[in-house]
Amino acid sequence: MGGGPEVPSKDSDKKELVLCTLPWPEEGARKGIDGLKEEFKDFEVKYYHSEQGKKLDVPEDILARAKYFATLFWLPSSAKALPKTKLIQFFSAGTNHIAQHPIYTDSKIPLCSANGVHGPQIAEWVIMMDLVHSHNFPRLYDLQKEKKWAQKVGMGVSDRVGKRVGILGYGSIGRQVARVAKAMGMDVIAYTASPRKTPESKEDNGYIVPGTGDPNGEFPSAWYSGTAKEDVHEFLKQEIDLLVIAVPLTKTTTHFLSIPEFETLHKSNPRGTYVANIARGQVIDQPALVKALHDGLISGAALDVTDPEPLPADDPLWTAPNVLITPHVSGSTDVYAERAFEVLRENIRRERSGGKLVNEVDRGRGY
Repeated sequence: MGGGPEVPSKDSDKKELVLCTLPWPEEGARKGIDGLKEEFKDFEVKYYHSEQGKKLDVPEDILARAKYFATLFWLPSSAKALPKTKLIQFFSAGTNHIAQHPIYTDSKIPLCSANGVHGPQIAEWVIMMDLVHSHNFPRLYDLQKEKKWAQKVGMGVSDRVGKRVGILGYGSIGRQVARVAKAMGMDVIAYTASPRKTPESKEDNGYIVPGTGDPNGEFPSAWYSGTAKEDVHEFLKQEIDLLVIAVPLTKTTTHFLSIPEFETLHKSNPRGTYVANIARGQVIDQPALVKALHDGLISGAALDVTDPEPLPADDPLWTAPNVLITPHVSGSTDVYAERAFEVLRENIRRERSGGKLVNEVDRGRGY
């Protein structure tokens, strides 16, 4: 186990306990653990390697002492096991995976997400997929493997300057997509559930990887908002070349995009909208997506999430035209744990000073 003395002592009992149940071996989280202990000298850290699908036993006395709890998916059966816990810091962007858990539904322990740590790597994935599609790289790569020189296949490139990216859900990920897209000469429009009509309302108050994102909400040339279908359709009517789906999964956003939405995109932009989904698979009506791809209502799709996951081998999505699928890996990076520990440290600072927590989940809204 990580942190703290091997033999319990009166001194260790006086220290505040940070409990970590995370999916990396302890050495993989070493920088984050060391940073935590360096900043907070009065802390003891207990680290447990938690692997999904495998049982994890955390002693009851450790749970009872934990003041701060960092986890990805593992939770004790109820909040009674965590009588001293001031906040639970999830190392995931969302908490929909534990939305039915008693700690979520029946307790008042503040829950915080790691929203913000994914922006750089997921934005790179989105732009990479859009360029792969617009430069016809999959076909060119197939030709390389076949040892065929067919220059004509690579001649129909559509570069990104002047094209429009519509970001459905202008959070930390969407803001970094906007930064990269603007650097490429693209126009950016944003969609949020609630109106953002003042400079203050357009600011990003979550965790931001330094030097990234759109902290002040300056990149979009236009903002759209509302949760009614007509509001969403007004956004989709704006001749979008790249549609980035980055909304959280809630009851409202389940099957947010279906045939009427794909038809709206096509009517507005007959040359074809490319759809990138890095949110959750259920945000799209998947059979409708397959039909839209076959019918040419959109130019293609890049999907890092599907419904369900893993995607069954016989699912028709695999063989739909112009689709690229990755197995929910766009958020991966070699500094993920380090960044997530930074969010934890910031929240501990704020909790101790009575400040507003970063990325606290609104249980009523679901994110």
